[in-house]
Amino acid sequence: MTEHNTDRDYPESTIPPGGVEPAPRRVRGVLGGQVVFDTVRAQYVWEWPYYPQYYIPRSDVDPDVLVDEQHVQHLKHGTAQRHGLRVGDVERPRSARVFTGEAENGLAGTVRFDWAALDAWFEEDEEVFVHPRNPYTRVDALRSSRPVRIELDGVVLAESASPVMVFETGLPTRYYLDRTAVNFEHLEPTDTVTACPYKGRTSAYWSVRVGDELHTDLAWAYDFPTRQLLPIAGMVAFYNEKLDVIVDGERLPRPDTHFSR
Repeated sequence: MTEHNTDRDYPESTIPPGGVEPAPRRVRGVLGGQVVFDTVRAQYVWEWPYYPQYYIPRSDVDPDVLVDEQHVQHLKHGTAQRHGLRVGDVERPRSARVFTGEAENGLAGTVRFDWAALDAWFEEDEEVFVHPRNPYTRVDALRSSRPVRIELDGVVLAESASPVMVFETGLPTRYYLDRTAVNFEHLEPTDTVTACPYKGRTSAYWSVRVGDELHTDLAWAYDFPTRQLLPIAGMVAFYNEKLDVIVDGERLPRPDTHFSR
């Protein structure tokens, strides 16, 4: 029997680190306006439980881009030669690992790129942000008629009877509310931009001021989310780790995630 963790009310990812699976989609990376690799033979490698990284066959990588730095590394999956990347005047030192014949799990002859070293990654023809989409993660945006109220220190920040609830494996439920349901008197816009592999790139962030205290970056919006999350377009969500969410009249416990810090 599987033990139920009563400290959370959402499912976690269960893929153990070290797992390797084929990725059944075309994957491309771009740097300096040039395609660095284009493959339909990428491997998913779970370096930690929450999402995989792509390992790309070296034969599908533009050889003129890799710069051998003559540095051998002994990594978890085997021995690798460290490389930099160069496209014209654009250089990314120490940003790729080319695995040799000593690599495990069929990863010999693959290249592991630092995600941030490339200007853009694509799965098929859609840009992907932050990291590969986990094939075992599900994200659903569902309309609801359950009343939701957002509060901080007793101040009501938003209230709606028509939220969109986003259920994402490994994260607490997020409650997206229409902007007309938000009390912007307490919200101050910031320049923060974040990205999510499932929802896209945020278009707005707000801090919350209650009295003399400013709580940084507690709310956000996606004006142009990915097509799978179109129901949240233009709506506002809040970190329920850092304030109070009341659903159906019941105050929910604040979840403890990496966003709580």
